[in-house]
This record gives sequence, C-alpha cells and structure tokens, in this order.
Amino acid sequence: MDLSIATILAQDGITTGAIYALLALALVLVFSVTRVIFIPQGEFVSYGALTLAALQSQKFPATCWMLVAMGAACFVVEAGGLVRRPERCRHGARTLVTLAGKYLLFPIAVCAVTRGLFMQPLPMMVQIALALLIVIPMGPFVYRLAFEPIAGTPTLLLLIVSVAVHFAMVGLGLVMFGAEGSRTHAFSDATWNVGTLAISGQSLWVIGTAVVLIVALYLYFDRSISGKALRATSVNRVGAQLVGIGPTQAGRLALTLAAGLGALCGMLVAPLTTIYYDSGFLIGLKGFVGAIIGGLVSYPLAAAGSVLVGLLESYSSFWASAYKEVIVFTLIIPVLLWRSLTTPHAEEAEE
Repeated sequence: MDLSIATILAQDGITTGAIYALLALALVLVFSVTRVIFIPQGEFVSYGALTLAALQSQKFPATCWMLVAMGAACFVVEAGGLVRRPERCRHGARTLVTLAGKYLLFPIAVCAVTRGLFMQPLPMMVQIALALLIVIPMGPFVYRLAFEPIAGTPTLLLLIVSVAVHFAMVGLGLVMFGAEGSRTHAFSDATWNVGTLAISGQSLWVIGTAVVLIVALYLYFDRSISGKALRATSVNRVGAQLVGIGPTQAGRLALTLAAGLGALCGMLVAPLTTIYYDSGFLIGLKGFVGAIIGGLVSYPLAAAGSVLVGLLESYSSFWASAYKEVIVFTLIIPVLLWRSLTTPHAEEAEE
C-alpha cells in the first residue's frame, strides 16, 4: 500500500464514518431518552433512500400508504384510550378532532401531495424534502404503536419489541420496494483532483451534511427549550418528570429526530452504493458499533467511534476484503470488556 492508496481509503473511511456517526447519534439519543436500543434505525435508512429513488424514477412511493396505515392505527389506539378512560379528557370531541388531524388528515395530505407531484420532474431538493416528509412521521408513529404502551417496562422487553419492529419493517420493505436494489442521483457530479487524490462532490456532501447536522444538534440541545428537555430526560428521567417534562413527548420527539437522521443518511449514501430493502440493517448496525464505543450515552465518543469504524472498514476492505465485516464487528468485544471492567454496575430498578 502506497500513500495514494492510503489517502483514497482514508477518504472513503471518513465518508462512510460520517454516515455511521449520524446513525450513532440517533441511537444514543433514542436510548438515553427512552431506554430503547432502536434496532429499526437502519430501516429508516432504507426507507428514505428507496422513497427518494421512487420519486426520482417518477413512481408513487408505497411508503405513503404505509404512512396512512400507521396514522390510522395510531388514531384507533388513541381513540380507544379516550373511550376506555373518558375521565382523562374533559373535551373528548375536541381531542378527537385534534387526533384526526394529526393521525389521519396529515398523512392523507402528504399522500395527496405526493400523488400530485410524483409524475413531475422535481428539483433534487424538492424530492428530498418530499421523501423526508413521508418517512419522518413514521418515527413517532412507531413509538406510539410499539414503545409508548410499554415505556415503563424493563430494558430487555423493550429490546425484544425493538427486534420485532425491525423484522416487521424489513418485511414491509420487501413488500413495498421488492427485492431489487436502487440508487439515487448524486447530489453533485463534480470532482476535484488534489495531487493523486480525486475528491468527489458526493463525498463532500456527505461529510459537510454530517458536520452541519452535528453542529445543529449541539445548538439544538444547548439553546432550545425542547432540546434542553430532551437532554434533561436523558440525564435523569425521573427528575425530568418531576419538573414537568413529559416522557411521552420526549420519546416521540427523540424518535422523530432519529427517523429524520436515518432517512437523510439513506439519501446521502444511496448515490454511493445500491440500497436494498434490507441494506439499512447492516448500515445501522455499524452505527450501533460506534454508539457502543460511546457507551450509548456520549455523543462525542459515539461520533468519534463511528469515524473509527468507517476507517477500519475501509482499510479492512483493502487488506482482507472477505473479512471486513468480521473485523468491524469484532471491535465491539474489547470495547464491551473494557466498559464492563470500568463502569460501575447498577440494577435497573435503581436507575
């Protein structure tokens, strides 16, 4: 390996590491707020990429129908709760109207807008915005249907439900998108030559977007009221509830941000590699390795660990291509051993 090859591999590793970093931040956010190890994070990567691919090929994305179905299911669950416990709501009719607008009218409106626009040649940014509008609401819908009813249960049960949601979303992805993979158009076709290194515009888009989002998340958690509420919930859930921060709203907001980050990661990586209905699982799993390095609590360590995973994967693909996945996931073992020896253990009931 000479210097030029090492530089090319480093560029690829940093690019993929930036994607893994965003996914790791989403996983850390969801776990710290809700105690859910959000295994379906990768499915939002696939859904975002394949929804954008459908729009670019002027096909109506089937994720619209899934959004409407999930919204209807959420409405039925919420309405059923009002019927069973009417004393919790003094204005039942007004609440039902609000729920209908949130869970029925909004998904139907998104579906109608998509149906009116998908056959037209839309600018890239409009396609991305429309795809995000379709995929992001699935995050809080998933939380409402799968995790909110069992929010107070042990972490192991939440993990089991998370695995079940993952398999359900993978199966629905196969039904909606089929077994064929898709690529999207690159955000930029430009290429810059720096010596022997060719830097693609898409790589710069990936790295630049990751940096911007990381800075935006930092400012959001540091400056905004809702961001401070999420940070307080992640530090001490019981204390956050005592000062009036609702865990339900925090969980829904965390899943909304995670869905947005996952969908955007899928759109960034889709021009670089073919995305299949189940490709997001492996991508999300590598982001999970980065999150594990951060102990599922530290955002900077999770981001740094994700870049390390990207570099390790890139160089492993050169030295031992057949074993690159094994090498990447083996990184978890020493990290878990080190954290097991250095982190004080506490019973879940004491948290």
